[in-house]
Amino acid sequence: MQLTSPLAKLAANGVSIWLDDLSRSRIESGNLASLISSRSVSGVTTNPTIFAGALGKGEGYGPQVAELAGKGKSATDAIFEITTVDVANACDIFRRVYDESAGFDGRVSIEVEPGLANDTENTIKQAKELFAKVNRENVMIKIPATIAGLAAITEVIGAGISVNVTLIFSLERYRAVIAAYVAGIAKAKAQGLDLSKIHSVASFFVSRVDTEIDKRLESIGSPEAIALKSKAALANARLAYRVFEEEFATAEWADLASAGANQQRPLMASTGVKDP
Repeated sequence: MQLTSPLAKLAANGVSIWLDDLSRSRIESGNLASLISSRSVSGVTTNPTIFAGALGKGEGYGPQVAELAGKGKSATDAIFEITTVDVANACDIFRRVYDESAGFDGRVSIEVEPGLANDTENTIKQAKELFAKVNRENVMIKIPATIAGLAAITEVIGAGISVNVTLIFSLERYRAVIAAYVAGIAKAKAQGLDLSKIHSVASFFVSRVDTEIDKRLESIGSPEAIALKSKAALANARLAYRVFEEEFATAEWADLASAGANQQRPLMASTGVKDP
């Protein structure tokens, strides 16, 4: 990889490049390992849609699907088994990155079922099940930033499990996500856990904001409104970073940081342009 490539430049400036995709074929073909060495990829995120696409295309899942069907596994149980195998294998591929970055990178995220988005108790339960099943230090459990999810985030972080908080769109909700994380770290500290081992990222969605705002600007139709198209998302992201700086500059956080706590890093997600 040339040092002048955009990804190399970002990595050289301290930006972690995480791939938003995973499949059995990407793992077994060596493509994932190649992306680490040639494209500066230092982590992976997944979601049910990504896995559904991979399963729909086959992507090397035939033998395991046949085995699980032969055991009479339900579709839900089969998906749990299939996805956790992929994530565990990806975690192994990223283990060197994880070790060399002291746990900040080399992370692979797996998401709780979307149907649990408004169910705090079962989100906590499944987060712990996924963590135990994958059984890798560098796994992150993805939990949505719903109201129910916020309470789950505090409990899961408090149990010492690293979390990727997903589906954050507004600054108000982002502040609530940070508060949930800080509360979880305080809970972990009270239980005597090693805070340096707990990591979290807050996935702030970018392009979807433009998708919504641009529709409204088009409906207004004035020259001033049209001139603002494709600008809201970046403005929102910049303000989100300001929130990050403010919320982790408090006396409360300084106390937790002195005990070894890591900041919850902002992750800019959904960065692909939706309306060229």
